[in-house]
Amino acid sequence: MSDPAFSLGIEEEYLVVDAETMELAAVPDEMLAAAKKRLGDNVSPEFRDCQIEIGTSVAADISEARADLAHLRGGLAEVADDYGLALVAVSCHPWGDPESRGTGKGARYDKIAEDIGGIADRLMTCGMHVHVGLGEDPELRTDLMAQASYFLPFVLALSASSPFWRGEDTRLSSWRLNVFDQCPRSGLPPKIESWAEYRKMVDTLVKAEIIEDASKIWWDLRPSEAWPTLETRIADVMPRMEEALSVAAFVQCVMRMLWRLKTENKRWRVYERFLIEENRWRAQRYGTEGTLLDLGQDRLRPMEELLGELEEMMEPDARALGCLDELRGTRRIAHQGSSAVRQRRAFDAARAKGAEPREALREMLRGVSREFMEGVQGGMPPM
Repeated sequence: MSDPAFSLGIEEEYLVVDAETMELAAVPDEMLAAAKKRLGDNVSPEFRDCQIEIGTSVAADISEARADLAHLRGGLAEVADDYGLALVAVSCHPWGDPESRGTGKGARYDKIAEDIGGIADRLMTCGMHVHVGLGEDPELRTDLMAQASYFLPFVLALSASSPFWRGEDTRLSSWRLNVFDQCPRSGLPPKIESWAEYRKMVDTLVKAEIIEDASKIWWDLRPSEAWPTLETRIADVMPRMEEALSVAAFVQCVMRMLWRLKTENKRWRVYERFLIEENRWRAQRYGTEGTLLDLGQDRLRPMEELLGELEEMMEPDARALGCLDELRGTRRIAHQGSSAVRQRRAFDAARAKGAEPREALREMLRGVSREFMEGVQGGMPPM
């Protein structure tokens, strides 16, 4: 059997807002139609009427992923601008009320809302999903899934972009997870020993007509139902494209490193879920500014320090994949702070200049919207 390709696919969910007021706005039918005409099936509606999703095509490497993501971000932003709207890539709107929003286009979302009951009243969150192609051997997917759970808190800390909710600072770096974790079949994946065990679990729910297929399993990390990939779903969506690509490269390098260890008759230790959940919580609460539990030394250490050690371990994989610069970009995120850190700084700066809380949040969100456009022009096709 040939070696995995470690191909990449990136999905991002965005909030749609009025370009002037930054208030949430429903995606007009005409805008969605124009976006589909320009970008094809790479754009689709999402759970709320004020959300929209893009998904790259399968990319052989990070360079292809960059070009495609820039094309999609830039193209969709231009379409939105035609309707007086803008895109913000944060995982929660700082003051928007989910209960006031309708569900997105499509019976799928009405069915999900009915299935999850009152939880739907709070569900208006945006994430980034990273697919890594692992070839046709399904056993490799379940084997790597068990080991890769260790790295999920790092992905969350680096991507955290949802510190505000209903006009208040939640004191969390990722409020999104607090909302999404209430959904069924969410959170860390269970410990699964084989592909047959995974399929038996899924088929039990399908046979009982609880779910139609495995796409209704919303773990932080899961085998894709449609593709021979592992899909990392824990990340908040990030406004800066280069930071999103760095996090995607980190995920890609994790998968290749774990595969490489396997070829050397080694493996990453599979830690108890209880301990991974503690780091997951610490990443959700403190993000890049906090500490994580070093599970080898049984003590807390700065997240940035632990990340640096992981990067050194993954450097051969980054070189092989052609994403060394992007992987090193995660260290810059950890050192300078994630989007959640920047959002708080922008809010505090606006308040220091005399802005009322809501106006300070509005000004902060305008800055986030500008960040979204950084770097996209190079990937946009000619008009």
